[in-house]
Amino acid sequence: MTNRSAPPNPLRCFAVTAPGLEAITAAELVSLGVPRRAMAVEMGGVAWTGDQGMLQAANLHLRSASRVLVRVAEFRATAFWELERRARPLPWEGWIGEGAAIQVRATCRKSKLYHSDAVAERVAEAIARRVRGATVVRAAGDDDEHEAEDEGASQLVVARLARDQLLLSVDASGELLHRRGYRQAVAKAPLRETIAAAMLLAVGWSGGEALLDPMCGSGTLAIEAALLARRIAPGLARAERGAFAFLRWPMVDRGRWSALVAEAQGAVRPRAEVPIVAADRDAGAVEATRSNAERAGVLHDLTVERRPVSATTPPADRGWLVANPPYGVRVGEEAAVRDLWARVGQLAREVLPGWGVALLSPHAALDGATGLALEERFRTQNGGIAVRLMAARAAGGSPV
Repeated sequence: MTNRSAPPNPLRCFAVTAPGLEAITAAELVSLGVPRRAMAVEMGGVAWTGDQGMLQAANLHLRSASRVLVRVAEFRATAFWELERRARPLPWEGWIGEGAAIQVRATCRKSKLYHSDAVAERVAEAIARRVRGATVVRAAGDDDEHEAEDEGASQLVVARLARDQLLLSVDASGELLHRRGYRQAVAKAPLRETIAAAMLLAVGWSGGEALLDPMCGSGTLAIEAALLARRIAPGLARAERGAFAFLRWPMVDRGRWSALVAEAQGAVRPRAEVPIVAADRDAGAVEATRSNAERAGVLHDLTVERRPVSATTPPADRGWLVANPPYGVRVGEEAAVRDLWARVGQLAREVLPGWGVALLSPHAALDGATGLALEERFRTQNGGIAVRLMAARAAGGSPV
């Protein structure tokens, strides 16, 4: 049974972020035209109300968000009959087409209904009764809305039950948004694309000054910098192959989407206007950077070099050194890693005076080893390790 009611307009949207990146995503949404009054920063993301065009723009343009959800409904549920009665009349047919496959991921916290699989099953049954021919696919991976994995061609529905309040959402993104499509070659300790972009945004780098990563690994920071400098929307490559969940919705406004994609394509600059340098002492990392940059279409915007930190030369009078240095998590690595961080600080003071420095750091001991007056910009997690973005101007060690 379909077309019995229309989904709400405006939509209640939620941009999911890694913990600590919420303010950066909020600033991105403001730049896209979301009014502050229509927005609420929450733990793990940013909620806002907007039309379908803004939902589409968020998926296309957000650099620091992991995915975008639409919140369908929120209601109290202390028994399964109550859950089913409230979930079944919702306008699921706006998001899920006849015969579509659906996945439901559920979490339950401090609620009378505590079995997440049972909650997911009841929600799926309610949707299947509403949408003709809908089939249920078992959800795999993490069941939290903040880090769900690839849903493929099925429609993800997220059910979060906390203190007997059930929040139902549909995923608009499909694959997690950090999967830009270019990072297939991976070096040691890869940096997630959304965190790399957040590092650049947090220090205000937008392509007006040179950018240097002297420990580039697989090149994520430099590639994200090139995408930003050339105004390439991070979701543009996915848009061109139709890889967003909302494009399968019966309610999708395809005319609006086509206009947004065309506008994004027209905004792309032919090349970065400043030097962007990615260097590493490891030959494998250099090759990974080159191959990833080529897939991203920005290889000609980068200078990729094999060299140690000590051999760094300034590519311009002013710019930013932005890096994710080794943390020394293995036994016996502490002294060598601390020495490396000290060399980075020395490089900043002696070779790059006046440059900004931004480092992803796990603890204050490594901050101190640089000899720079670093200030915290955000806290998050990288590869399961708690880290902070620490930033300063190297000249005099003054914060920025």
